[in-house]
Amino acid sequence: MNPLKPDDIILGLMSGTSLDGLDLCACTFSQKTNQEALDYRILCADTVSYPAKWHQILLNSFYSSMDELSRLNTQFGIYLAEQINFFCKKNKIQPALIGSHGHTVFHRPDQGITLQIGHGSIIRKMTGIPVISNFRMQDVQLGGQGAPLVPIGDRLLFRDYAFCLNLGGFSNISWDSNGKRKACDIAPCNMLLNQLASRENLAYDKDGILASCGRMIDNFLEKWNQLPYYSMGEPKSLGREWFEKNWNHVIGSNEWETTDLLRTATEHIAMQIVSWILRSGIRSNQKILVTGGGAYNKFLIERLSLLLAGEITLHIPEAMLIDYKEAMIFGLLAYLRYHGKINILSSVTGSPYDQCSGDIYL
Repeated sequence: MNPLKPDDIILGLMSGTSLDGLDLCACTFSQKTNQEALDYRILCADTVSYPAKWHQILLNSFYSSMDELSRLNTQFGIYLAEQINFFCKKNKIQPALIGSHGHTVFHRPDQGITLQIGHGSIIRKMTGIPVISNFRMQDVQLGGQGAPLVPIGDRLLFRDYAFCLNLGGFSNISWDSNGKRKACDIAPCNMLLNQLASRENLAYDKDGILASCGRMIDNFLEKWNQLPYYSMGEPKSLGREWFEKNWNHVIGSNEWETTDLLRTATEHIAMQIVSWILRSGIRSNQKILVTGGGAYNKFLIERLSLLLAGEITLHIPEAMLIDYKEAMIFGLLAYLRYHGKINILSSVTGSPYDQCSGDIYL
């Protein structure tokens, strides 16, 4: 394979667990002089909201049969390719490489399985662009968590921050410890808040306004804070299975007001994040980079800042980075895989060794 040039465009794709939509981010990467770190530049990006049909299909995919999943893997690959072609035509770009995460149907590292649909070979055929996908499977088969994958990007692109906090479908965080990158999923985030907001026929609770109007349900807060996951050591990761087991009965019940559930859920998320940060030994002069859709939730950020007692700076970057950091980093994972470089960190996933992972379709 010919090496990529610094001005070659890499297109990263991400479909998150919160089902906000498909993120596409076109970017370039270049090596800093005599450093492991990389420079990046985001050229253009967009989020394609899922049509109602696709939103429902992806939401229910967890319950699909193997035959249905096989068809869905192809159908979603076609959908991704169509969106890529439209995005490239609209922005007048010609990517040299695509890094596609796909959409996670289930993630069970304890059973050695994980599935992200949207087959890379379909995307390659319909776009004419080389594709790298299926980044998680190799790590899971080696006994790792297969997640989180973004910390390699945090280490290479955002090393000026002590911590990188992502408020996506789940909240997760990465940091350096004695020269090694560490990371873990902390708690639910937008997946929970968005599904609670859907009780009011809303895609999400804008600025956390509904949550800010609610009252705390104390027994729920206490129960949620005692979930066994929170006392587990790293490495650890969360998936839809864990979420549905612990939250579906609350989301589907009419016994409680939505505003009260949102208020309690927001407090739970903030408490778990802050508890983790304070246990980490962070110093008061250090900064935390906050990205993901939850960075726009003013009430959640307010609760985080208050619980941190103002001693630690939460840095909310420009909108482009908030929205597209994860998609960009899946482009980076493809960039690293293409060049035969490490893109999965064993210090993060718990696998026996660092890896260069992803299926390549040239």
